Amino acid sequence: MAVAVAVAAALAVAVAALSLAAAAPPNIVLLFADDLGYGDLSCFGHPTSSTAHLDSLSATGLRLTGLYTAASVCSPSRAALLTGRYPSRSGVYPGVFYPDSRGGLPLNETTIAELLRTRGYATAMVGKWHLGYGLNGSFLPLNQGFQQWLGVPYSHDQGPCQNLTCFPPDTRCFGLCDQGVVPLPVFQDWDIVEQPVTFPTLTARYNRFSTDFIHRSASARQPFFLYYASHHTHYPQFASAHFTGKSGRGAFGDALMEFDGSVGLIVKSLRDAGVENNTFIFFTSDNGPELMRMSRGGTAGLLKCGKATTYEGGMREPGIAYWPGKIPPGVSHELMSTLDLLPTIAKITGAELPRVPLDGYDMSNMLFNSGQGRRRSVIYYPISAKRGLFAIRLGHYKAHYYTQGSIKSGTTPDHDCHFTAPLIKHDPPLVFDLETDPSENYPLTSAGFPGLADLLRDFAAEKASFEAGMQFGESQIELGGDPKLQPCAVPGCTPHPSCCVKR
Repeated sequence: MAVAVAVAAALAVAVAALSLAAAAPPNIVLLFADDLGYGDLSCFGHPTSSTAHLDSLSATGLRLTGLYTAASVCSPSRAALLTGRYPSRSGVYPGVFYPDSRGGLPLNETTIAELLRTRGYATAMVGKWHLGYGLNGSFLPLNQGFQQWLGVPYSHDQGPCQNLTCFPPDTRCFGLCDQGVVPLPVFQDWDIVEQPVTFPTLTARYNRFSTDFIHRSASARQPFFLYYASHHTHYPQFASAHFTGKSGRGAFGDALMEFDGSVGLIVKSLRDAGVENNTFIFFTSDNGPELMRMSRGGTAGLLKCGKATTYEGGMREPGIAYWPGKIPPGVSHELMSTLDLLPTIAKITGAELPRVPLDGYDMSNMLFNSGQGRRRSVIYYPISAKRGLFAIRLGHYKAHYYTQGSIKSGTTPDHDCHFTAPLIKHDPPLVFDLETDPSENYPLTSAGFPGLADLLRDFAAEKASFEAGMQFGESQIELGGDPKLQPCAVPGCTPHPSCCVKR
């Protein structure tokens, strides 16, 4: 009887997914924030954030409380999102790419954009790439399945930003970040259209590009994929005059409010174009908050630590899934990862999965039928994936095999988060019940939790199974850098890099 019920349920999920793909192919919109913490949105509990549009998506869509990113820093997290594979497989580790990096996301990796191109989708990316620039832009989005791109090739703090105006009329960027590299360029497809970037007008430019892409695609009756990778709320924050001083939460809140405004414009464009009801929208962030920036760094709420750590605050993110009439409104506590987006999108669009080992799962049953997810565990890798996994989550339990702080998560009262907190091996691992102790304050003991021995055996089996199937790709970060690779609006100019300026 149980087998028959399970088979019937599996058939129902398959039929539902096929019916989604058999109708007009759904549009896909991925909204990706930057360094946004689990506790930064109003709908996730922040008392002073102004996030009306994301709150509306949360109220009418599915709020995900158990969503994880695959890495606690930028480049590896983005690689995992787009490929459905741990960055240890693609080689996007340790750390992040820089303006002069030789490496990038390998071109033989299959991205969501490349997957959807095979189904006739128009594909566009807006915002921060941070997956390598390479020789003459060899690693840029147009070589990774995107037909159009407006944005920057790396993080906006990787340049001489101290002389730029971040908040109008004349507030300079907060802090110093001059690294002796070229001014941050803005690309449109292959061309640098501005260098250095003008921060107060950047988001408006992104918004125009995004809404134009939606309307053109809808008018042509062509399914589309829009990947909106915002710079908000990464440090240093910035915003246009329309949002400066308007949030009630200072500079961080103004930047977050501007991102929320972009979300609202994108949803309105979908509605005006008549395609909102046939569009799957998914929102999350690349990693946790950069706590070293204090009030300018965001918050993980009740979760421990933040960016660059394998504590919950580093990798557990706010998530919202929205598709009117297809995704029932509510809250899901099921485990999910950004790794799951590629196989889920493949299912609902009818695309064929790449023939490589994938680390994500099709989450159609969870998203569209309010059912259980297929993800049994979450793996937590440190910044240097070569060290192996640091922690595993099984159900609502988490085991730490190693812990270490990070300079990115400093300044909080919790010294476990600071860069002074050394690498510590835990044998047996520290085990926490995240359902009753989301802040990871109270490790379970055999005296207080009689089932701990059995739980440790479950963790050991899961760890061994995962590690047996993991293959590490060549590190792209360790290929090093070459100053000549930095994108310059005036190639060959002197004195380099200060001469690379296109107004």
